[in-house]
Amino acid sequence: MKLVAIGAKLWLAGLRGGLQYRTDTLIVIVMALFFQGTGFAFAWVVLSRFEAIAGWGLGEIAFLYGLRLTIHAVAGVLAGPFFGLEWQVRSGAFDRYLVRPVPPLLQFMTQSVQISVVGDLLGGLAIFAAANALTDLAWTPASVAYLALAIIGGALVQLAIRILIGAITFRWQTSQSFMFLSDSVVSTYGNYPLTIFGSVLGFLLTFLVPIAFVAYFPATVLLGRTDELQVSPVFAFAAPLAGVIWLLVAVIVFNRELGQYQSSGS
Repeated sequence: MKLVAIGAKLWLAGLRGGLQYRTDTLIVIVMALFFQGTGFAFAWVVLSRFEAIAGWGLGEIAFLYGLRLTIHAVAGVLAGPFFGLEWQVRSGAFDRYLVRPVPPLLQFMTQSVQISVVGDLLGGLAIFAAANALTDLAWTPASVAYLALAIIGGALVQLAIRILIGAITFRWQTSQSFMFLSDSVVSTYGNYPLTIFGSVLGFLLTFLVPIAFVAYFPATVLLGRTDELQVSPVFAFAAPLAGVIWLLVAVIVFNRELGQYQSSGS
């Protein structure tokens, strides 16, 4: 609990630092909203022409898109700094995390906050709210609890992916291009039903790169579409647990690869 309290204080300090320039903050949030909005607009145009994608109508696709985007924003609360890890390792700036009595990974993740996550969150919640009206879901205490757990679990999966990619920086001195690639893969394949990608790619996006656990599996549970899954529905109902497992694996790998770090001496 002490480490959680320390991490929260460091994160709040990073948030205050990110919000100190109000004009820049507003621009970043608006740009994030515009970027995510154009992505959903593309899906809307496709659906207006073909009416459904793999049997998913506009409301269901909007539900999946809004859920994925909301999860992405929650993950970004701690995952944002990883785009700067390559520079810190190469320049030797990472040294400062090694001389403090707090785990280096915790220090690194809480050093700053990517303000664009606010735009992602607003966009995700807006699309999700609209989708809820289109699908007319009957929410129960159990489904609300599952949704909350799914958001946390999906965010942990995305955070774990960033941590695992970040871990290779200590050995290869590079990771930023892989960070952008992973974001592109998640945003490309995570917004649509996995069934449209075929069984082989669907398997890879479930067990190799666990994108299915981020939003698709939870969406099938909440929308009552688990019968279309290419794997047992147990994986969908247990999707929130996948985040915890992947995060534990990612932290272990990161701390092990940290032993490969060699300071530049600068």
